[in-house]
Amino acid sequence: MRFTTKVLLLQLATVLAVVTVATGVYTYFAVERLRDDAENSALLIARTVAAQPVVRAEVAAQSADGVLPDRASLIDGPLQQLATESALSSGALFVVITDSSGKRLSHPETEKLGETVSTSFSETLRGEEVTAWETGTLGPSARAKVPVYAPGSDTPVGQVSVGFQPASAYDDLPLVLVVIAGGGVLALVVGGIAALLLRRWWEKTTLGIQPEELSALVQTQAVVLDGVDDGVLAVDEGGTVQMANDRATSVLGRDPVGTSVEKLGIPLKSVDGVVVGGHVLYIDVKPVRRGNRVLGSVVVLRDRTDLTALAGRLDSVRSMTSALRVQRHEFANAMHAAAGLIDAGRSDEAAGFLRDLQQHGPVDYPLEGIEHLEEPFLRSYLGAAALPAGERGVALRLAEDTFVLGELRVVEDVATVLGNLVGNGVTAAAGAPEPRWVEVTLMDSGDELVMVAADSGPGLAPGVDFLAPVDRGADDSDRVHGHGIGLSLCRDLARRRGGELWLIDRGGSGSGAIVAARLPRVMQDRQPQAGEQ
Repeated sequence: MRFTTKVLLLQLATVLAVVTVATGVYTYFAVERLRDDAENSALLIARTVAAQPVVRAEVAAQSADGVLPDRASLIDGPLQQLATESALSSGALFVVITDSSGKRLSHPETEKLGETVSTSFSETLRGEEVTAWETGTLGPSARAKVPVYAPGSDTPVGQVSVGFQPASAYDDLPLVLVVIAGGGVLALVVGGIAALLLRRWWEKTTLGIQPEELSALVQTQAVVLDGVDDGVLAVDEGGTVQMANDRATSVLGRDPVGTSVEKLGIPLKSVDGVVVGGHVLYIDVKPVRRGNRVLGSVVVLRDRTDLTALAGRLDSVRSMTSALRVQRHEFANAMHAAAGLIDAGRSDEAAGFLRDLQQHGPVDYPLEGIEHLEEPFLRSYLGAAALPAGERGVALRLAEDTFVLGELRVVEDVATVLGNLVGNGVTAAAGAPEPRWVEVTLMDSGDELVMVAADSGPGLAPGVDFLAPVDRGADDSDRVHGHGIGLSLCRDLARRRGGELWLIDRGGSGSGAIVAARLPRVMQDRQPQAGEQ
């Protein structure tokens, strides 16, 4: 039997038990109310009869005389006539009037006139009123007994007893029972409907999965989620994270459960890279469905921070390696040329050639304004970057106001940031009309290095975030400043050092974008060379 069926039967049984108990209690109180009503009716009639002047006078006279009239006189007497009329008009079983000795002065059965009553009358002779269910000569009844006082006195001289038979007392009981039964049936129907609705809600909420299946599902979830190296988020239809494994919490730097993915900075769509909390994440989003119902999404976070940073450094190393290979080749050629001049006896030309080589280096980089920069690494790095840029038809140049006095002491971070600025600028300029160029400005102050890159590209369209990642599979043909991953990573790198990366000018109307970065704690003071003051 399915769990929901068991719950339904249990709920129905509970409702039935509650209704049965409530019906029993209500029936008990209803019967007690009818008994009380019968006793109160008898008491009111008894009081009314006992207060009649003729009753008070006749009973007082009979009690004072002590001689009981014969039965015929009692039958025709005013007390019997009054009692009979009162019983008929009220529907009472009997109205009995007695004297102080308990002798009946009226009775529905005339042969019992003059006899002593079968129930106690001592309380009424003490001036007390009594209501009770008792059994007398006429059977069980709800009766009331009240004292009869002598005229102008408060001394009891007899009593009036009025009784209603049970059948008349419970005349309204069938209607009461019908109402109770109707209420019970209605309660059962409402309870049954509520139980059915609760069952449907349960199955909808749990997707029809039974508790034992839920237990197995939790075990499977723990094994799967904690056994993978990627971060996993379970997101509901509203975009709120409902579950996250330990890896996702570690990558995001916080417990994301209960937080919307928008606040976490995670797009609810697959992207090839986005920077969140200093991590470069590749995001896969898979919708979760059961039947025709969409339950939300599963977001897989693949941390590619180290890989992206390593790729950037490898690009820098590759550029430097290419530059060194060119330098080695050109230096070898220069040495052969110098040796040839010496062998030919052209010593003066050989000396001039070597002096020129000492001043400008063995490689003539296609880097305009290289004479403005003396820092060895930056000079070599930008010279090497100018070679592939030239192959793409883009001229790389240094601005005239470039001014760097110190020397680099943190090469990797500078190469990563500068490489992204130059690479994005070359990409933007390569698709623009001629002349195509990228201009770099470098300035240092203390241990800080400021880098500015401007290009001749079309610039950034209004509303486009130059740090935003490109959606996987989207048409990025108009994307001229990378995919947003490198620049985002560079900005995070700069911020971790206390610096910043920002957009100075979006460009447009014939000019490209201008991007700047400030990196503290990357420079050291340049040591004076021999002969320098």
